[in-house]
Amino acid sequence: MNSTEEAEEAGQRLHTADVLNAKRTLVQLLARAGVHAGDAEHLIGLVEAGALTLAHDELGALARAGQGAGDGLPGAAGPPGVPGLPKGKTEPFVSGWLAGAETITGGLAALAERTLRDTVGAEPGATTPGPRSPVTRMEVERAKVAVLPLYLSFTTDSELDPEVSEQVLTAVLGTMTARRRAGYAGRLTSFASEHRTRVLRMYAEYGPGSAIAIHGRYSLLHSPTSIAVLERLVVAPAPLREEWDAAELPPAWLDGLTTAWESAA
Repeated sequence: MNSTEEAEEAGQRLHTADVLNAKRTLVQLLARAGVHAGDAEHLIGLVEAGALTLAHDELGALARAGQGAGDGLPGAAGPPGVPGLPKGKTEPFVSGWLAGAETITGGLAALAERTLRDTVGAEPGATTPGPRSPVTRMEVERAKVAVLPLYLSFTTDSELDPEVSEQVLTAVLGTMTARRRAGYAGRLTSFASEHRTRVLRMYAEYGPGSAIAIHGRYSLLHSPTSIAVLERLVVAPAPLREEWDAAELPPAWLDGLTTAWESAA
């Protein structure tokens, strides 16, 4: 490789054609595995929106580091290893630097929002909520991937899983708009973290390995979907019961989960 090529490679950025080629390749590879093209494109859109959000958060943190660096003017610099403000700059320079950083992060936030909106649609307004869209197979698959590691962080796997994961998760996701389903894994993780001690007590007393492990009323606690149902039971109980009844799932499972949750308080 000559010096010109080395210089080009060092500053190389992916061309639009390269990005589109990678997307199309991924869609085709997933199609060979049986994933519908629309589902694959939906997942790619969520990844793109997420990458933009992460970039926004990271650049926002760097901008805040620069803000802190500017507090000690003149001659302040950012923390070691963090791209902050150059040394020896005056207040007008600092103000302009921070304004530019704010413009960039604001643009990233807007781009992330647009990408997410293009992928899942606009969020209905509070005054015109509109009907929730039907739950898709890919949304159920994403929920399955989200719930299993969370469930196993509280208890062990159980051979008594009621084997109705898809029906249960469809009822859970049916309480949300498509926009909220896209961010459900994050909300579920936050819920589990916020209530970790109580959830641990609940599974220890009523879940796999407990003294009442085979009691039918508490069968749902032997399914990874139980953590998803619990979050909705706490946050949106009325919509959950509506979807639960529509799916003709056992009412006793919700009652048992409610009893277990209240007992663990």
